[in-house]
Amino acid sequence: MKFVFTDKKVTLPNKVHAYAEKKVGKLDRYFKSDAEATVVFSVEKGRNNVELTVRSGGTIIRVAESTSDMFATIDASVASVERQIRKNKARLAKRLRQDAFTRSVDADEVSSFVPEVEEDEFKIVRTKKFPIKPMTVEEAILQMNLLGHSFFAFKNTDADGAFSVVYQRNDGGYGLIEDEG
Repeated sequence: MKFVFTDKKVTLPNKVHAYAEKKVGKLDRYFKSDAEATVVFSVEKGRNNVELTVRSGGTIIRVAESTSDMFATIDASVASVERQIRKNKARLAKRLRQDAFTRSVDADEVSSFVPEVEEDEFKIVRTKKFPIKPMTVEEAILQMNLLGHSFFAFKNTDADGAFSVVYQRNDGGYGLIEDEG
């Protein structure tokens, strides 16, 4: 597994990066050899934040954790990734390493296992059909706000009628998802 460490608005000692590499490296057993882990460290309002993103093939798993201790935050982010993997074990089985879920446990690793959780079925509880109208990005944002929704799908007239989605971001801004094709 390759590692990329980024320190945002903070300078951390090398021992924090070494600790993160050791802990995140344990996730290597789930992923194929092309896996890359990006770890972003930051400190805001006395809270230590870790954003952990693991990319392997077409699979991306991202978690963000925050605690008062950087080492505890690293542990929590690794546990969150394990929890996501175990929760979606059946769906991820083909994308992950062949022996990802066989237990070969070292004595010091026993406590880091996340308990098995019953996997939920993807259940569609409601289906809506509506015409997707051509409009500009600004019109789509206005329509989304008028409806009180957090996202809105439309045909983008600025991009030759390509399917697009605008969405409200947590920071109050807006995002745009466009079809590449």
